[in-house]
Amino acid sequence: MNTLKVGDSVPNFEALDEAGNSVKLSDFKGKQLIVFFYPKASTPGCTAEACNLRDNYELLQEKGYALLGVSADSAKRQSNFKNKHEFPFPLLADEDMQVINAFGVWGTKKFMGRVYDGIHRKTFIVDGEGKVIKVIDKVKTKDHAAQILE
Repeated sequence: MNTLKVGDSVPNFEALDEAGNSVKLSDFKGKQLIVFFYPKASTPGCTAEACNLRDNYELLQEKGYALLGVSADSAKRQSNFKNKHEFPFPLLADEDMQVINAFGVWGTKKFMGRVYDGIHRKTFIVDGEGKVIKVIDKVKTKDHAAQILE
C-alpha cells in the first residue's frame, strides 16, 4: 500500500457520487479539500465519523474546506447513508476503487484476530493546488472535525 504523504500531489481522479454526479479533483481547484475514507457506509464507526463532520460542517466551511466522503459502497448504499443522516457533502461510490487506490488507502487490516484486505480509515487534507497538506491516520470517529481543525 503506497499511501499519499504530506507534500505529495494527488493524482487526478474522477468518480460518481451517491446521486450519480461526476466528481473530480479539478472541481476543487483553489479550495482546501477534506477527503475522508471510511470502510463501509452505515456501520457504527463510519456513521459516528460522518455525523461528527456533518455537525461541524458549517465551521469547516467557514475555514474554507470542502468535504468528500469515499468508500467502495454502491451509489444506492451511499445514497441511503447520506439521506438517513442528512449529510450536506457528497459521498463517492468508488466501486472500482480508483480514488481509494489513488490515495493508497486499501491494504491489509487486522480486526479481532482476523487479517483481511480493506479500506483504511484515513483522512487527507488537500490544498487548492492538489497537494496533500495533512494526513490523519488515527481518526477519532466521534471527534474528527476537531482533529482536522487542530
